[in-house]
Amino acid sequence: MIKNNQTKLNFMHVVLDAVVTAVSYFLAWLLIIGMGTPGRGALPLEIYMWALIAIVPLYLLLYAAFNLYSPKRVQSRRYELANICRANIVGLMIFTFVLFGGRNFRSLGPYLDNFSARMIIAFFGINILLMALVRNVVRTVLRDIRAKGFNQKHVLLVGFSGAADGFIERSRQNPEWGYHIYGILDDDLEKGSMYKGVKVLGELTELRGILAENNLDEIAVTLPLEKYEYLKPVVNVCEKSGVHTKFIPDYLNIIPTTPYMEDLEGLPVINIRHVPLTQPFNMIVKRVVDIAGALAALLIFSIPMLVIAVIIKCTSKGPVIFKQERVGLHNKPFQMYKFRSMYQQKPDEELTKWTTKGDPRITPIGHFIRRTNLDETPQLWNVLKGDMSMVGPRPERPQFVEKFKEEIPRYMIKHQVRPGMTGWAQVNGYRGDTSIQKRIEYDLYYIENWTLGLDIKILFMTLFKGFKNAY
Repeated sequence: MIKNNQTKLNFMHVVLDAVVTAVSYFLAWLLIIGMGTPGRGALPLEIYMWALIAIVPLYLLLYAAFNLYSPKRVQSRRYELANICRANIVGLMIFTFVLFGGRNFRSLGPYLDNFSARMIIAFFGINILLMALVRNVVRTVLRDIRAKGFNQKHVLLVGFSGAADGFIERSRQNPEWGYHIYGILDDDLEKGSMYKGVKVLGELTELRGILAENNLDEIAVTLPLEKYEYLKPVVNVCEKSGVHTKFIPDYLNIIPTTPYMEDLEGLPVINIRHVPLTQPFNMIVKRVVDIAGALAALLIFSIPMLVIAVIIKCTSKGPVIFKQERVGLHNKPFQMYKFRSMYQQKPDEELTKWTTKGDPRITPIGHFIRRTNLDETPQLWNVLKGDMSMVGPRPERPQFVEKFKEEIPRYMIKHQVRPGMTGWAQVNGYRGDTSIQKRIEYDLYYIENWTLGLDIKILFMTLFKGFKNAY
């Protein structure tokens, strides 16, 4: 069982964090003071080291306050790093307050007047780096141990549903989490049968007897929606056993992506969809970045765009810029610009289909600019106008929108954000004549997990790898 192991691991983390904090502090002193020439009134090393008596416990409390001692089996490295940074920022603020506010005390004033502010800033940076490094090493070692079958957390699944299947599948794909699924209890599965390597132990009525054996670290209630009337009695039995219990709702068919919670004075509210770009601050940040990025890109690509325009004009009849109606933010239509890469057609002769490999409509220069994505550069004007963003779901023609919104659930969610010149689906190979279902999955992931960092990642992938399946 993992219960005693978790206590030991937490103690180990506390001791390790105390050592790292002290080492970071000493390194900051060595870098700023020890390796330099002490100035007039410089404090001796002993005074700085005595301060560790207060600094180490303070930082351990901050780490605890920012959830750095919670289990890390499925916690992301980015989340942990963010909490390390937050704890150290608060620590730096406390340092600043003490250094300036404590000077009014006679006993502390002479020391604080000469306490090196540069050293505190160096400690702030070094501590974040060392903490992140050491915790990543510990995380890697623990995950390797768990992947080999040690330090396992024994979990019982109560009820069989899509939630149970998802938990089993993810646990198999991520052995480093260290989840050992003890078994399944369900009224509709045959006792003794196996599902994906997990044994069916019996019916729900056998839960009390299994809990009495005290072989479990955790219970996951994974009842199907149609059996939620059993939820309260099941939870009551689990709570009486003292075993940690969690509830994995069976809502994948209703809420297939990440929901988020609100607290209405103690009333939990599950929002079916979380769209970060509906928040005013995020919208402003993204728009500022779009405008700056579009202006910079127009300067960089101005000469190539001029050359392409001349070649298009000289090699085939028709306009240089191709305009086509697309559906954008809030389902509003707009004219999207591209360099014309196909032979000109009459409006009633235009084929209402995506471009396919070897499409005879494409001009010789068209093949080149489509493969290099240079045909998309006029959309920088769409970005400046506010019709599009640098990154987002690709916009479709109205006839495709009408078709897909009836055939594909959640298709219209993509119009809650501005369409993009490039997107998460496109850099992963889903563009043109590819699976529209997979494209929507990737678009929804982007919409619900948007960060400025994800936008930058997509732009770099587009710049260095281009679109997959581009023709």
